[in-house]
Amino acid sequence: MMQGLRLAKTVLQVPCTIEIENTWESLHAHVQLEGDVTVEPGDEVHVQGGEIVVPYGERCILHRVATVTKASSPERLWVKMTGDLEFMELLEFSFSSGEKL
Repeated sequence: MMQGLRLAKTVLQVPCTIEIENTWESLHAHVQLEGDVTVEPGDEVHVQGGEIVVPYGERCILHRVATVTKASSPERLWVKMTGDLEFMELLEFSFSSGEKL
C-alpha cells in the first residue's frame, strides 16, 4: 500500500514518435511514447524541440524526446476528484429555440 504512495514528482526523459497530418481527410497530431511509460491523471508530457509546421495536404512523422512529469499521489487524487467538474466547463448547453426574444 505504501509503495504506491508518491509524495514527490518524478521526471522522465523518453523518446517519442510524433505523427501530424494536415489534409482534407484528417487534421490530427498524435504522440506515441516509447518504452514502458503510462500517462495517468495529473501527469504532464512536454515534447522537446521547436515548433512543428506541417503545410496543408501533407503528413509528417518525427522522432523527438518527451519529458514526462509524473504527478504525486495527492495531485493525482485531486485531479481524479475535480476532473469531472473541469470537464463540465467544456460543455455548452442551450435550451433556447434560437428565436430572438
